[in-house]
Order: sequence, then C-alpha cells, then structure tokens
Amino acid sequence: MRPTVRFTALFSLTALAATSLAACSSGSGSDPDTVKVSFKQSTDNSIKVMDTYLGDIKKQFEKANPGKKVELVPIKAPDSEYYTKLQQMLRSPKTAPDLVYEDTFLINSDITSGYLKPLDDYLADWKDWDQFIDTAKAAAKGEDGKTYGVPDGTDTRGLWFSKDVFAKAGLPADWQPKTWDEVLDAARTIREKVPGVTPLNVYTGKPAGEAATMQGFEMLLYGTGSGGSDPLYDKGSKKWITAGQGFEDSLSFVETVYKEKLGPEVSDALDPNFGTKVRGELLPQGKLGIALDGSWLPQDWLEGSGHEWPEWSKELGLAAMPTQSGQAPGRVSMSGGWTWAIPAKAGNPDLAFEFVKTMQTKANAQKWYVANSGISVREDVADDPAYVDAQPGIKFFTDLVADTHYRPAYPAYPKVSVAIQEAMEGVTTGDKSVEEAARGYDEALKEATDNQVVSK
Repeated sequence: MRPTVRFTALFSLTALAATSLAACSSGSGSDPDTVKVSFKQSTDNSIKVMDTYLGDIKKQFEKANPGKKVELVPIKAPDSEYYTKLQQMLRSPKTAPDLVYEDTFLINSDITSGYLKPLDDYLADWKDWDQFIDTAKAAAKGEDGKTYGVPDGTDTRGLWFSKDVFAKAGLPADWQPKTWDEVLDAARTIREKVPGVTPLNVYTGKPAGEAATMQGFEMLLYGTGSGGSDPLYDKGSKKWITAGQGFEDSLSFVETVYKEKLGPEVSDALDPNFGTKVRGELLPQGKLGIALDGSWLPQDWLEGSGHEWPEWSKELGLAAMPTQSGQAPGRVSMSGGWTWAIPAKAGNPDLAFEFVKTMQTKANAQKWYVANSGISVREDVADDPAYVDAQPGIKFFTDLVADTHYRPAYPAYPKVSVAIQEAMEGVTTGDKSVEEAARGYDEALKEATDNQVVSK
C-alpha cells in the first residue's frame, strides 16, 4: 500500500468514464447512517493489508455505534492511475465518498482544487491530536494554515540488498556504502559475478510515477548538497529551482544505471506494475541485488499477505543511501506519508471523522503501523517498546528520520514531479542526453509553475 503515487492529467477518457459510472453508485450522502470510506486497494490480489485492517475497524465502529454502517469503497488501480480516479470521484457530491486516503504529496493540489474539507473544528475537540508529531501535522496543512488530513504514518527510504547475492559476488554482509560510486561499484560487481541477477533497481520514468520521483530521483538529488537547503524549492523567494549541477548529477546516476545494464531491462523499468514485481518476486527469489526502496516493503511478506517470506530479515540487509560524495550528514532519506481526508462534497462528514477517531486510537494506530510496516507519527506509539520490537527493520528506518527530507508539497508539486519523471525517462531510454533532459525539465518547470522559477 505504501508506495506513493503520481498525479497525471493524461489518463484515458475511457477509464475516467468507467470510474465515474462505477463511483456514481457509491457516492456519499444517500444514507445519513452510512459512512463511505474510499481507499487504494492493491492490484496484487494476494495483498490484503489495508482491506483486512479496514474490515476490522468497520466491525469496531459498527459495534460501538449501533445503527451506523460502514461501506468500504476500494479503488483498485496501479499507482499511476489511483489519483486520477480519486480526483474524478471528488468532483461531484454524487460520487464523493465520505472519507478518502490521500498521499501528502497531492494534498495541497487537492486543497487548491477545492476537493477537501478543513478539519480544524474536529481536531480542536479531539484529545488524540496532541499525540501527533509536528512534522506529520505540517504535511497535512494547506497554505491557508488549515489542516485537511489526519496522518496515518510516515515512511523513510534506504537500500535493501540480498545477502545471498552479495555473498556470491564477494561483497560484505554488513555493506554500508559511503558514496554513490560505492553503490555503483557494488552493482557492477554483481553484474560481473552473479549472472541472471538484476544488480540494482532505481525506479524511473512516468509509469512508475511518484515512486520514480521520490524513491529514485529525490533520494539522489537531496544527497547532492550540504543537506541544509531544499534543492527543488526556494522558500525565501517562493520559487522552484531550475536544474543545476546536482540535478544533472542525479540524472547522470540514473543514466549510468541503465546505460551500463546495472538495472532492470528498460521495458520492465517502465512497467507501471514493476514495483509489485520487485516486492513479490525479485527480492524474495534472490533475483535482485540492491533495491533503492522504502520502509514499507515487509508488509508484502507478513503472514496472510499471500507472499509470506518470514526469512526476509535474515536474507536481506539494510543500508542507508549515502550522500553523493559522503558529505555530511553522510546519508539521505525521503519521507512522505498518507492521510485520511474528508472530501468537501462528502454527505456525512461528521460520521466520517468519527470513523477516523476509531482508526486512530493508540491501539488501532499501532496495529496499522505494524501491519503496513509504517513509521509512527504518534508519540505515544513511538515510545512503546511493543512497536519498536514488532518487526525487524522498524528501528533502522525510524532512525533515518533524523536525516530525512520532505517534498515541497505545494500545489504545483504534482506537475513538477511529472517533469522529473519525464527527465528520468529520457535518460533511461537513451532518447535524451543528461543536458537535454535537464533543459526539458526547465521548460516543463516553467510551465508547471507559471514561470515561478529561480536558478541556483
């Protein structure tokens, strides 16, 4: 569930029409005693983490509120299509659910479009809101200062690697690269010594959507500077930053991965469902050496997932993604997260927030963090040893929060993200040089931000 998604305006009219028709029968407001909850359902039929969790919350809610009902409205779509479908539903009171699952990267865009309802009046009377950390609260705020979503966790990113592949390649089991070159050198060693294995996966291109931008490009870009300033957005001038040296160096890394055959076949890399294959096949089967990916991966391998892999913590190693040349702080991570938001056109907003409160008791929040391999945004859960010890990897990824970065999730960001994906795709396929891709990004950036750009 965790991999983040992208926004795109270029989604087929046929699919949009189908979504509208399907959603018309499930819009909110027709029954004042029923809350309709929409969420992203995995395209992998064996992955039922969110379905199982929400099913349990539904039972709790209906038992505690006699006469009230919960209708779950899944949106089953690849990451690259989820938001287009969701936004189509939000445009009309006939199709808008009462509660929706929103990625923080798109929340400001949806706020600006008038799709979401501010939650401040609800939050003021909810004692649990004080338990949420400030950075998580900020991720759900609009530029108007109001809060439009309740965060359900955050995430970080790093390098997953196969200990078996590393052993065959003669690489250390406690691998911790200090620079980008060391990451590439390890991938080259795997290519030479372990045939039949993909050395390194870096998500790329428009089909991968926000996974390409965040797990791929931004994990590189945010490691090119000193770590003190945002390389995408200048808060002082409130302008977006054009492609500089760090941007081109990040594109060069992506170009090297695919030019030197260190990554998957380009046709695979540009498959919108490739992330599912990475988690469900390549890593468990020892066919991928290194994956630049997120903290949520174990959710696909837990009991009942359909891809059970109880040995994963023994067979996979974890390493922080290094900064470009090892400059301070020496490692880099990106964090995002998801929120539960109430559509502006929801028919039963009060009932929807009551459902949020049921989801976000300490016990239920902790259950969700463990189930989806998430990182707690609640202080009371983060301080609980039962959470920290719940599964391997939680401490590693939680510790990365100290050196993590957050995307500049302003209204233009989804379009900026698409421009990054296009630049990545150009160097991945070899259709564009790094310089050409960077120039193309600058042009797309100007258009996406109404020329609100600055060079650094």
